[in-house]
Amino acid sequence: MSRTVKRAFRYRFYPTPEQAAKLVRTFGCVRLVYNMALQARTEAWTLRQERVSYAATSGMLTAWKKTEELAFLNEVSSVPLQQTLRHLQAAFTNFWAKRAKYPTFKSRKKSRRCAEYTTSAFRYRHGHLTLAKMTEPLNIVWSRPLPDGAAPSTVTVSQDAAGRWFVSLLCNDVIVQNPATGIVGVDAGLDSLLTLSTGEKITNPRHERRDRAALTRAQRNLARKEKGSANRAKARLKVARVHARIADRRRDHLHKLTTRLVHENQVIVIEDLTVRTMVKNHRLARAISDAAWRQFRTMLEYKADWYGRTLVVVDRWFPSSKLCSACGALAERMPLHVRSWACRCGQTHDRDVNAARTILAEGLSVIACGDGIRPQRANARTGQPSTKQEPPGATQGIPVR
Repeated sequence: MSRTVKRAFRYRFYPTPEQAAKLVRTFGCVRLVYNMALQARTEAWTLRQERVSYAATSGMLTAWKKTEELAFLNEVSSVPLQQTLRHLQAAFTNFWAKRAKYPTFKSRKKSRRCAEYTTSAFRYRHGHLTLAKMTEPLNIVWSRPLPDGAAPSTVTVSQDAAGRWFVSLLCNDVIVQNPATGIVGVDAGLDSLLTLSTGEKITNPRHERRDRAALTRAQRNLARKEKGSANRAKARLKVARVHARIADRRRDHLHKLTTRLVHENQVIVIEDLTVRTMVKNHRLARAISDAAWRQFRTMLEYKADWYGRTLVVVDRWFPSSKLCSACGALAERMPLHVRSWACRCGQTHDRDVNAARTILAEGLSVIACGDGIRPQRANARTGQPSTKQEPPGATQGIPVR
């Protein structure tokens, strides 16, 4: 059995000085158009209680191009400018549906530098990609092949904080959904990144800790530089490169891990962790952020959907660590420093392995009975809101795990 999905293939490329200048100018125009359209929509609602549609902002863009002050908008491709208006419309749609906060202005220093091109604004022939307003194709490093006969529908060009250039091609890809027989419960942690119900513990690589000394030196060097100077810009770039190296290693490890879990198991049960709340613990925030549990869950969700796997998310209030996986007895207290404990039934448990097994048992009961599961998060891109339920025990204010 196979399934066709939309899949983005990301590659690094090295632009010529002329291409880099054109792209930087495009990024600036995209940010400017987005901010101007957001300001116009905000003022229309604040002053006149009027909702401005995408079509209206598109008309505004045409008028802006005809003015003397904004005539430079004609120097870049019009497609990325139209696409940023569509992104703004999607942001407002998510805000009205209460899936996101009110859209904010794009910052020159902090916002992601990117531009999106549709089929009318690029040409892809025999492995050569040429963007609108450019005469030469991009020098792309094809680190992996595109699917056979792939025809990109969207191309997104971006530059990260470390100065690296990337191009992402959105193509149709055929996913072969081979059946799997395994079922597994997964408990996330810090000493072990993941503990499986099979008893296997996956070591936490602690990517940030490996580069902490280099990051500290780079940040101290940055702090000594005068604001606005060229040396400060160079020092900032060094800090960004260390962060990029950490993020790349973390992403690569999570991709390999989630792909393995999806290929080996038909049913995967995880716990619904509130990472946003957990990082408020200043003693553990750095380690929790480095573990990237949220990124792990996101990858697992879309890969399970691709390969036809069943992903069950157990409620965050389920006492997985305190519940005996042998007899079902609930321990009264379970401080974090307790890594193993003995139940009154005589069974001795490793805390993490026991939690993974009770999570798996709860997930299987959810599949059988359809009760106790926390709903999946809404997908902001598809626009389908999720039905929120109050978790059991939420009135108590603290989790029982």
